[in-house]
Amino acid sequence: ALSFTPAPASLRHCVRRTHAARAIMPLRLKAFSLPLPHLHAPCARKPSPLHSQISPSPRRWFTAPGRVLFASGSPTSSELAAPAPSTQVLTDSHGRHHNYLRISLTERCNLRCTYCMPEEGVPLQPSEQLLTADEIVRIVSLFASEGVNKVRFTGGEPTIRKDVIDIVSRVAAIRGIDTVAMTSNAIALFRKLPALVAGGLNVVNISLDTLDEDKYTIITRRKGLHVVRKTIFQALEMQLEVKVNCVVMKGINDDEVLDFVSLAQNYPIQVRFIEYMPFDGNPWSTKRMVSSADLLATIRAGGYPIVPNYTLPNETSKMYSAPTMVGAVGFISSMSDHFCGSCNRLRLMADGNLKVCLFGQSEVSLRDLIRANHSDAEVKTVIAAAVQKKRAAHDGMEELEDSKSLNRPMVLIGG
Repeated sequence: ALSFTPAPASLRHCVRRTHAARAIMPLRLKAFSLPLPHLHAPCARKPSPLHSQISPSPRRWFTAPGRVLFASGSPTSSELAAPAPSTQVLTDSHGRHHNYLRISLTERCNLRCTYCMPEEGVPLQPSEQLLTADEIVRIVSLFASEGVNKVRFTGGEPTIRKDVIDIVSRVAAIRGIDTVAMTSNAIALFRKLPALVAGGLNVVNISLDTLDEDKYTIITRRKGLHVVRKTIFQALEMQLEVKVNCVVMKGINDDEVLDFVSLAQNYPIQVRFIEYMPFDGNPWSTKRMVSSADLLATIRAGGYPIVPNYTLPNETSKMYSAPTMVGAVGFISSMSDHFCGSCNRLRLMADGNLKVCLFGQSEVSLRDLIRANHSDAEVKTVIAAAVQKKRAAHDGMEELEDSKSLNRPMVLIGG
């Protein structure tokens, strides 16, 4: 069983749920009550490394084996120390070092989220056109040798790939890979999570856009909210770093923002609000997008006095918390306030194409190079050329809306 590495004894004490915090917890959060009495009991629970807080400073540490998950307050000198820079292969013409590789394991998904794919689905490539497990491991090894230390598995839905556990364990064993993360809709994750964690998975992002059962069915065109709820708390029990990703859409789920904040208020979860983005096949428009600034104003007006936390270098999410908040709230403002200048991410799609920018249209096939028996050095040369062509920033909202049909649907890129 995994165990938490406790923070220093001087920094630990129980984070207790105050009457004020409980008073603003929306009723809908009852659907997310923990089925674990020792975690659910307010105030009377014993000190737990699940909830660590520096007193009297508001800075809080959430730790997992050998790692700090997130913290608030002023960073220490060791936290500010930058990771070992990537080699020139992964350094673009704007001086950005890339140490984070996102890998789509499949184009298939067991949901049909409105912002991710058209209702009729998308054309899928034959399985032989997708990367094999051996090809994925070889490619990750190449990137790791050039400075990549974080890998995230996406899809489609990564957990519906039959060999996902094998892939995760093999990638986690590659020298230089420190963080192995996964973004999942959590429908099929529950039964595979123990094996994935045993194989080296240490961060899980769960995509969840509503806490309402009927609305969940409308957004995803499927049922399954109860499974997502169960998986979130399974991950907490397994002491994983848990993030909940919520795409906010005006007139759809923007009335639930405070409900989501309540999850962070009461549990060690990072709730991250993502601005709605345009991709081929989704009904995006500026009228449906809610900016991070508007979300922040809504949260503060709703009784949560959140203030900025220290945000790690290259982090996509601007983090916030409050003294009574057990978790944290983040904003991913890809549209209204992009973070291209600090981007350290590259994307490998299920068919083996390398995409250096989420909104970019250029791709290069690493699969074809490998299957044509090119050497590692030759593959790295192609990777370096692609990285060098990465633009300083993506287009603005209007340009992205006009050109979204030239990009892939999100499900084929990898969330």
